[in-house]
Amino acid sequence: MEKQTYSPAADEQAQPMPRPQVVEVRPQTLECDVVRFQNNKEKWVALVGLLNGYPYEIFTGLQDEEEGIMLPKSVNKGKIVKQVNADGTKRYDFQFENTRGYKITVEGINEKFNPEYWNYAKLISGVLRYGMPIEHVIKLVASLSLNDESINTWKNGVERALKKYLPGQQEQPEPNEP
Repeated sequence: MEKQTYSPAADEQAQPMPRPQVVEVRPQTLECDVVRFQNNKEKWVALVGLLNGYPYEIFTGLQDEEEGIMLPKSVNKGKIVKQVNADGTKRYDFQFENTRGYKITVEGINEKFNPEYWNYAKLISGVLRYGMPIEHVIKLVASLSLNDESINTWKNGVERALKKYLPGQQEQPEPNEP
């Protein structure tokens, strides 16, 4: 599939971007990009599940051993695995390979994050899953009017995480990072 260039100035005249395939049943395993950002001076991580190279879902949370997940800086890709427990409940695990080649699994990523952020991320995942073009998802996230300053800076981080999937875009380094 040929990549097209996205220009906000030419948004109205831009050729339509190829639409991702709508898949009603989530595959058990999705490839995943790890995107780091800051939210009110706290380090956060976005795990962007990909289906055929398109964002399909997003999980966000603190990079913290106690309240979120801590990942080595070298980790920028992995897999999000959907598990169904014996009682029928579902959980999502994040798997990655460390620098020695060992598979590491962080279980229950859906339970490690603040429920309010989880709910917004679930909504964003829903519009991604049903094929809303990424530039429109970014506009939707940008237009959210949220009361709390912390969730507004989180929203900005989610926008940055998703912008890397615009055609012609390359991942931008975080400010203050080499």
